[in-house]
Order: sequence, then C-alpha cells, then structure tokens
Amino acid sequence: MAEQDSKNGGLPERLPITIRGKQKLEEELKRLITVERPSVIRAIEEARAHGDISENAEYDAAKERQALVEGRIAEIQGRLAGAEIVDPSTLGGDRVIFGAFVETIDTETEEVMKVQIVGVDEADVKEGRISILSPIARAMIGKKVGDVVTVRSPKGDRELEITGLKFQ
Repeated sequence: MAEQDSKNGGLPERLPITIRGKQKLEEELKRLITVERPSVIRAIEEARAHGDISENAEYDAAKERQALVEGRIAEIQGRLAGAEIVDPSTLGGDRVIFGAFVETIDTETEEVMKVQIVGVDEADVKEGRISILSPIARAMIGKKVGDVVTVRSPKGDRELEITGLKFQ
C-alpha cells in the first residue's frame, strides 16, 4: 500500500478497494448524478417560483441538499480516482492481506468470527466486511493461520486466534 498522506487525514494516498466496492461506488455516483442532482435542481426551481428566496425555507433546504449531493459526488470521484483496485480472487498466500477472508476464534469466549478485509467505503460489519483501517484488520494484516493477535477496543483487549484464511 502507498505511503500515508498528511493532507488526507493521515490516510494512504491510494486506498485499496475490491472490484465489488468499486462497482458499488460507481452505482452510487451514477444515481447521484442522474437522479439526485436533477431532483435537487427541480426542488430549487420550484422553491424559487414561490417568490422571495431570502425567507424561503424550501429554497434553503434544497440548496443545503444540493451542497450535500455535490459534496458526495466530489468525494466519490476523488475516492475512485485515488483507488487501487484489487481483485481478491487473484490473491493468495499464507498471510492475511487486503481482500482475504479470515476466520478467527476469540481465545476467551470461543466466539467464531468470519470477515473479509475490504476498503474503507465498502466495509459493512453486519455482512462480515471490515475496513482495512479497522483495529481488527490492522492487527491481522501479515499474520498466518495459528497466530494470535491482540485487538485493542473500548471494551478492552481481545485475543483472536486466526483459524482460517482463504481468497475468493
């Protein structure tokens, strides 16, 4: 992965993202440009038609929504431009890396956890996808099956043993 960039909040300049994550961002970008942006423009036009815009709450709300939509469009375009696309199915090895599917067991509670390490924009804990920048992923990167990692969290330290590793 690339070096960290101080002007980007300490994030690496080129963050990895899976092909699936890239497609998801592209779909959101398309929806924002083709659906949300025109909808906001119509709302602004309708609010202007109601007269004096200096005291028009509808106009203010529409302009605020426009700023949010345009901000998100710019954010997605920036993320896509700076993304390093990774196809997890082409990866392999015996160490945990970006894109890996990792199975762990909590050494204290014996709770089994199965996760995939993915990009920041595609993380979804409920679906078992954790960000490469998360404490759990950071602890596991570079480790092998059989290694025990310590994960620091607000609830205290947890020890997880890596019990499985696959790429698909």
